[in-house]
Amino acid sequence: MEALTLSLLLLAAVLVSSLLDQIIPRVSLPLIQIALGLVIAIVAGGDVEVTLDPELFLVLFIAPLLYDEAKHADKVALWRERKPVLSLAIGLVVATALVIGFAVNAIVPSIPLAAAFALGAALGPTDAVAVSSLSKSVDIPPRQASMLKGELLLNDASGIVSFQFAISAVITGTFSLMGASSDFLVEFVGGLLFGVVLGLLGNWVVKTARSIGVENTNFHVLFEVLIPFLIYLVSQAFHVSGVIAVVVAGLINVTSPKGVIGPTVSRMNIVSGSVWHVLTYALNGIVFVMLGTQLPNAMHDTWDSTRIDNGILILLVLGITALLLGTRFLWVVVMDYVHVRRVEKRRFVKKDVRSALITTFAGAKGTITLSIMFSIPLQIVYPDLAYRVPFPQRDLLIFLACGVIVCTLLLATYVVPLLAPKRDEGEDELRRINQDAATTMDIMRQVIEMLTAQQTKENRAETQAVIRSYNDRLARIKANNGIEDELNVALRLKALEWEYDRAMELMERGVVSGVVAYRYMGRLEQMMDLLEHGRGRGRLRRWNDRFRALWHRGLRAVLRELPGNTALGERAEDMRWLQTATRTYAIEHLEEAVASSQVPTEDAATLLVEYQRSVAALHSARPSVTSVIEVDDLAVAIKRKAYAYELEQIQDAYEDERLSRAHAQRMRESVQLMQMDLDDTV
Repeated sequence: MEALTLSLLLLAAVLVSSLLDQIIPRVSLPLIQIALGLVIAIVAGGDVEVTLDPELFLVLFIAPLLYDEAKHADKVALWRERKPVLSLAIGLVVATALVIGFAVNAIVPSIPLAAAFALGAALGPTDAVAVSSLSKSVDIPPRQASMLKGELLLNDASGIVSFQFAISAVITGTFSLMGASSDFLVEFVGGLLFGVVLGLLGNWVVKTARSIGVENTNFHVLFEVLIPFLIYLVSQAFHVSGVIAVVVAGLINVTSPKGVIGPTVSRMNIVSGSVWHVLTYALNGIVFVMLGTQLPNAMHDTWDSTRIDNGILILLVLGITALLLGTRFLWVVVMDYVHVRRVEKRRFVKKDVRSALITTFAGAKGTITLSIMFSIPLQIVYPDLAYRVPFPQRDLLIFLACGVIVCTLLLATYVVPLLAPKRDEGEDELRRINQDAATTMDIMRQVIEMLTAQQTKENRAETQAVIRSYNDRLARIKANNGIEDELNVALRLKALEWEYDRAMELMERGVVSGVVAYRYMGRLEQMMDLLEHGRGRGRLRRWNDRFRALWHRGLRAVLRELPGNTALGERAEDMRWLQTATRTYAIEHLEEAVASSQVPTEDAATLLVEYQRSVAALHSARPSVTSVIEVDDLAVAIKRKAYAYELEQIQDAYEDERLSRAHAQRMRESVQLMQMDLDDTV
């Protein structure tokens, strides 16, 4: 019950922090959550003590967070800057661990060398929140921005692996630099291989499940949530890095294999995105709140200790910060010098030194450092000797890490803006307006994709009407922002080709009259020629296909179908049936295009609605009064669902800072007015 009560209390604190973040946006969310943790600790009188097994902490918090981060990484930028990213994420992390480790052990001999290495390894990873917030206020050069974002992903894994080796050395009492280096290489490479193998195996499981008809959203989303934990535990069981394996599997994107498209996949991606958004938000928040509850004990014991003077404590924090940044600066300068001389083939100038300083100070420490320092065990257990001892200088190590985190965050906040030029306010305003418009259009497209994915035979006409209304809103946004809405000729040509191929197939199988098929395919060719401005691409191939089809049918069959041998009414009915069959075939492909987002959603949706209306016209019959009432009720229900989903997407875009606060509020008010109008409450 105590564990359950504490868990609910932590979740409640995360919930409160989400409200406070809306009220006081100038204060970062992690600071709010740490403050709430401090409040909990003070109210509880310092009795809150959380003891988590380090391995459990890594698999419970770090594995899913790193998996989600890797899944959403920019793979193109990561590959483009792979050399500097690997240099920063692996080489610099190891160098930092060694430099900080030897220095801290020399200054404070009571901290064992392996424990000092653990501190250095924990201070290797940079903080994603700090980098993203800096990029909004200052103009970081593109190459430096790409390097920092790539470093964020991989240095978490290398820092955690180095930290694990150092902690293991403290526990076992032995440490060999050569042995640790070879073990690090084995674990790192092994983690890469296991990540690839398990990632591909996960892809195979997903594809196999779909091939046998398992399209259940619950199954696929739960499988995706399970994947990072499963990969971590399996990799650790084979004594390779579970953290590296999880990152690699995230980059492969286990549960969204390439080439798999369709309404069901689109619906699953929508649900999966919502689940992961809530999960990662809760896990991040719990880590910071837990840290806040534990800081008073750790900081109080160290600050009040008579073994070390408080002034020396402050000097230690400042000295480690200077050593950390100095090591990073020298590493970045050498790396940039090599890049400038070998790749750009020019001299290393003062501007390059400034870029190196930006990369240095922008590498603030935060979330991962706090998380892995928190996983330091309270005691070292010696089963063979049947006794346990406290982990050496655990509170002091946490104190030093927290001090360095604060210093690097302050330097990143106040020094980087002095080095990097501030963003032009006029350009920022124009960029913000354009971003708001682009995000609004993305939200409209997502709603269209959701409606298309949930379309059935029963609600097709009503869904088309709602999709048309969203297409109209998209057209107005484009007109207001000067975005030209050109006809997607390639998509229309593709739809006509789908119709042509279907007509050819039906004629070859003898399902439809060759004469009727010939006439309709000729009409389709005329439409394609018009769209191609008379160039007639593929005309020779199409004539060859038609000749082969007729030859396959045989001369007798063709003669029986000549005019005069078939009633005019039957010929018209055959034409109507063929048009319905070919356009239905095109509709199926257009629905896949909308769901997969391979083409602009509004283009595919507009053409889809046109085709669906034409098929409905071919099947048209005079509706009864009862059916009209039922259709109206169904249309209202679909609109309600679309408006609710649009509000969700607006909130997600605002939380991801893709929409400004004012624009998000205006969009919410517009949707709420449409909801009120729908319910006749205006």
